[in-house]
Amino acid sequence: MAVTSRMLIAGIGNVFHCDDGFGVEVVSRMYTRDLPPEVVVADYGIRGVHLAYALLDGGYEFTVFVDAVRRGGEPGTLYVLDADPTADTGGAEHDGEGPVLDAHGMHPAAVLALLRRLGGAPGRVFVVGCEPLTVAEGMGLSAPVAAAVDEATRQVRVLVSDMLERDSTDVSRNPR
Repeated sequence: MAVTSRMLIAGIGNVFHCDDGFGVEVVSRMYTRDLPPEVVVADYGIRGVHLAYALLDGGYEFTVFVDAVRRGGEPGTLYVLDADPTADTGGAEHDGEGPVLDAHGMHPAAVLALLRRLGGAPGRVFVVGCEPLTVAEGMGLSAPVAAAVDEATRQVRVLVSDMLERDSTDVSRNPR
């Protein structure tokens, strides 16, 4: 019996805008790690529309977006957010009027809004984010963001382990 993919780890960001490439760098390191077969690791870069369709078609129970996230902390600060896709997105959700797509600037809330408009549901969503120093045009991560990549990779692995373990425990207690 083949194992189906239950979790997606999606790197998001533009590598031509300095620290915005954080998510892409983290998932590039995840490719070389030993992960359970039910986990898919993918670099979506600036292809938010592609990511929304992957979520629509993939039927993932869990998704981890890895991205640069501005929350007012010191550059290099890591955040692990439990993003309830039905919660208020702070105005980022599309209101149904006008265009929803900005293929080069779709942040996680916009991807989830598009997914809902397409009739999909993302399952449980987490964001592992890093406070950027700069997202100006340029190549390479700033020193504080580069220094956070290994810890972010570790935190993603912990999330994977926790979610898959918690889910298997729930299933053993409540078989379907």
